[in-house]
Amino acid sequence: MEDQKIIELFFQRSEEALREVSNKYDGICKKISYNILNNIQDVEECVNDTYLVAWNNIPPNQPSPLVTYLCKIARNVSLKKLRYNTAQKRNSYYEMSLSELEECIPSGNSIYAEEKELTQVIEDFLVSLDKKSRVMFLRRYWFADSISDIAEKFCMKENNVSVKLMRIRKKLKKILEKEGLYK
Repeated sequence: MEDQKIIELFFQRSEEALREVSNKYDGICKKISYNILNNIQDVEECVNDTYLVAWNNIPPNQPSPLVTYLCKIARNVSLKKLRYNTAQKRNSYYEMSLSELEECIPSGNSIYAEEKELTQVIEDFLVSLDKKSRVMFLRRYWFADSISDIAEKFCMKENNVSVKLMRIRKKLKKILEKEGLYK
């Protein structure tokens, strides 16, 4: 079913909207959640919560594209669950991927102009990358895919993916330093 028809079902408050969303986007929502939580029971709970959040927010929201909206909700719900579940433990791909970014993204203790400025610089940086590099970066640091999953997707060796991601992070760090957002 087309996304626009699914959104219309949400606006009609039809439970069929939830069935259609589940049929169409359950896999990607579960993948995002699993990469963050690494626990199938928590994943099921978070995906159900994702659909509940969508149900409560459509209407008035009319997301376009629907898949991005649902992925963002699934990611945020999963991150909340991760914070709830963990106390100084590193038990997920998401935690590992974030630790890789620590070398180039300023920490909460760093002094930088504003979060919006940092966000804009990162968005501009991503746009400047070639498609393959941008997809690899997002797969690792937004979707929290493992290095092996990314290597398989791009038909590369894991070491090559690691090196490529390291080079991308170094470029990002240089840009942030140039903009005065990383000290």
